[in-house]
Amino acid sequence: MNPTLLVPEPLSAAAFAPFGDVIEARDSAQRLPVNQGHAERYHDLARVELAGHGARTLISIFRSHPRRFPLFLGVLERHPLGSQAFMPLAPLPYLVVVAPGGDADAPDLQALRCFVAAPGQGVNYARGTWHHPLLSLHATADFLAVDRGGPGLNLQEHALAPERFCIAAPPGPAAGAP
Repeated sequence: MNPTLLVPEPLSAAAFAPFGDVIEARDSAQRLPVNQGHAERYHDLARVELAGHGARTLISIFRSHPRRFPLFLGVLERHPLGSQAFMPLAPLPYLVVVAPGGDADAPDLQALRCFVAAPGQGVNYARGTWHHPLLSLHATADFLAVDRGGPGLNLQEHALAPERFCIAAPPGPAAGAP
């Protein structure tokens, strides 16, 4: 079987809405002056979701290493008890792969999508959204992560058939190398 080729599309709030929120300092955001007028707050950019007794918000840093392309995807994951947000700490693009829920235990692989996040864009995966782990492109990158901690199983994985879904080449420099 020939692999399904995923073509990265630009990440936008409208295109990503079925999967969660795009986090960015955009003109349409509610903006508030803070710190005696020396800073501006882009307010309420994402909905943090926490479910289950004893849930708490975690703030972590994920360090993601660049991938080699062409890239065959091997797994999708979701977090049924909370949202998960990633905000890059350096001005680097990265890829975001998502799928809506199909039946109760599997993603709808016919609707798998790939987005390229521009420098300065983060994502907040809504609770239960199937997504691929971080996909850094050209360099090792740190991401601020906000997600759920506490009791309960908050990670489900779905293995993908080998060589079924492929991203041929990322946008930008050095397609074959980290």
